Amino acid sequence: MSYAKLAMVYDLLMEDAPYDEWTAFAEKMFGRYAKSIGKVADLGCGTGQITRRLANAGYRMTGIDNSEEMLAYARSAAEEAGQQIQWYQADLTELSGFSQFDAAISFCDVINYITDEQSLRKAFANVNRMLSPKGLFLFDTHSIEHIEHDMKGETFAEIYNDISYVWLCQPGEKQGEVFHDLTFFIQEADQRYQRFDEQHHQRTFPVNQYRELLKDAGFVIRGVYGDFSDEPLEESQAERVFFVCEKKKEV
Repeated sequence: MSYAKLAMVYDLLMEDAPYDEWTAFAEKMFGRYAKSIGKVADLGCGTGQITRRLANAGYRMTGIDNSEEMLAYARSAAEEAGQQIQWYQADLTELSGFSQFDAAISFCDVINYITDEQSLRKAFANVNRMLSPKGLFLFDTHSIEHIEHDMKGETFAEIYNDISYVWLCQPGEKQGEVFHDLTFFIQEADQRYQRFDEQHHQRTFPVNQYRELLKDAGFVIRGVYGDFSDEPLEESQAERVFFVCEKKKEV
């Protein structure tokens, strides 16, 4: 999947995304479950919105993403702000060469792009190996209920002066699986509109299945939360499920 064109408009389309809430949730969990957090990896960092916010809060940040185009935007924004952040291109299922991180975060549906159990096992094991003993791993996913009841079969659209899009959510064959067909129209300098299309494949799994996979990858679950709340998850009510995990053993 290429993000080359999507990277150009990603921040515009995501300008209302709750980046501050993701950042606040991470800091709250760091304070609750760790004595000290210094070195943090943002896995699937995209254009670095959360990475840069946490850097501003004093954490030593590393942004990792599979898209070089997204990383180019992230790197440019950080340099413009005078931030010292390391950026690397890597796939979570093939992640290697990283170690001694106090924490890793992966927000904004990143884990939902890992759509089969074998790949999830690889990704979770890779995260385990990059963490220090008792290091924290925080991530979120869509809930099964949100995918099944709020997304499958739905169509979303937005029209702005210089960009418009149509977003179709096509059901997959499996529970919690959806294909996002997106069509964008972007106004060029000559006032004409360029069209481009993207397809994204996501899948989410039941909370208990994530629990088992994380346990097999050497993690202990410290908390499961819903929709940015720091109270225990009400699974039937949450659209977004947050997992807070601690490295228990090396795998």
